[in-house]
Amino acid sequence: MPSPAVYGYIRAAGISAPRRDALSATIAAFCELHELRLAGVFAERDREQSAAFAGLLDVLGLPATYGVVVPTLSHLAPHAALTSLRVRQVEALGARLLTIRPTPVSRCTPRHTASGGSS
Repeated sequence: MPSPAVYGYIRAAGISAPRRDALSATIAAFCELHELRLAGVFAERDREQSAAFAGLLDVLGLPATYGVVVPTLSHLAPHAALTSLRVRQVEALGARLLTIRPTPVSRCTPRHTASGGSS
């Protein structure tokens, strides 16, 4: 049975190439540890546009896609209200949202963990 396919997503605007590479490597290591097949990593490089997130939503709608892996929920958006909207958009597609490092409840609601579940 093939491993479930996931995509990574990072907000890379304003960060160095080595930092972006390190985040991508962290996502890849997480996927390997959890026996997930990393199909690609979307990196949002523009603070004003959301082209990478729009592309992510497109692939999350594919039948063979299990979900998305992010380092933290703060990688989904620059502020909590938009993060919550994006969480709902991902979940509306039936995709799992997997966070490598959970975000404290006080910073962003709802809280998701590496297991992809809500608490």
